[in-house]
Amino acid sequence: MKLLERRLTLYEEKYGVLSADFYTALTRGSLSHYDAFDETRADFSRWKGIYETWLRRKEAYARQLQERGLAETLRVQPAY
Repeated sequence: MKLLERRLTLYEEKYGVLSADFYTALTRGSLSHYDAFDETRADFSRWKGIYETWLRRKEAYARQLQERGLAETLRVQPAY
């Protein structure tokens, strides 16, 4: 998830909006006038895919915590 978040940050910095706001506008069709521009169309497609992957992984993580609990999910490395 952290790698995805770093990638999302690059788009957020480039376009000046948070990924959640971008995704909402895109799925509502509010950004269709950018379809005429190759760069934004390609960026928006990648951004959308990365965000949807991040959402799925976040949901899976939340389910895992709910089912197993934090103590069982936590990866603890012994300090030698």
